Amino acid sequence: MGKVKIKKADVWIDMTPMSDVMVLLLTFFMLTSTFVKNEAVRVNAPSSVSEIKVPEENVLSVLVDKTGKIFLGMETPGKMEALISDMAAQYGVALNAKQLEKGRSSANVGVPMQELSDFLNQDVEKLNEYQASRGIPTDSIDGKMSEFQTWVESARTANGSEMKIAIKADQDTPYKVIKKMMSELQDMSENRYFLITSLKSAED
Repeated sequence: MGKVKIKKADVWIDMTPMSDVMVLLLTFFMLTSTFVKNEAVRVNAPSSVSEIKVPEENVLSVLVDKTGKIFLGMETPGKMEALISDMAAQYGVALNAKQLEKGRSSANVGVPMQELSDFLNQDVEKLNEYQASRGIPTDSIDGKMSEFQTWVESARTANGSEMKIAIKADQDTPYKVIKKMMSELQDMSENRYFLITSLKSAED
C-alpha cells in the first residue's frame, strides 16, 4: 500500500501587531524617561528613609563634593544660559555666543567668576574636568555677598518665589562646609530647601 502524502501548508504569522506594540512601548519610554545629567563631580549622597520627591521643574541644584567644592545648576539649558549671562553682566565678564552655548550645555557651573570665561573656552567634554578642582567661592568680600550668594540671588530673581533649592552633598563632605553654606542661605532668608539623599535599603 502506498504512503499517503500529507500536503504541507506554509505557516505565515502576521508580525504587524507586534511591531505596533514595540513602537508604542518605545515611544512611551522615550517620552517618560528622565535623562541623567552629566554632573560636574560624582557625589555619593547619604542614605535616609525619606521618600519625598524633589520637584523636577524650576529647581536650583546645589552640588557639594566631598572636598567641599560647590557647583550650581538649573534644570533646563535655557535657564542655565540665562543665569550665566546675568552673572557675567553683574561681574563685568564678557562672554560671546559660543561661550554661552557651552554654558547652556553644562549641567553645573563651579568656578570663581574671574575664571568663568576660561571655563567656557574649554571643549565641552573637558568642562567638568576643568571645574572639578575649583568650585564657587562662599567667602564674602568687603562685607558684600559671596559669589555663591550672588548666584542664588540671581537665580531667585530670574525664576521667582516658586523656585526651589535642592542641595545634594556627598556623605563625606565636612559638616563645617554644609553649615557655612546653609548659614549663607539663611542670611539671604532662604530657609527652605530640599536635601537630596539616597533611599536606605532594608539591609542598611
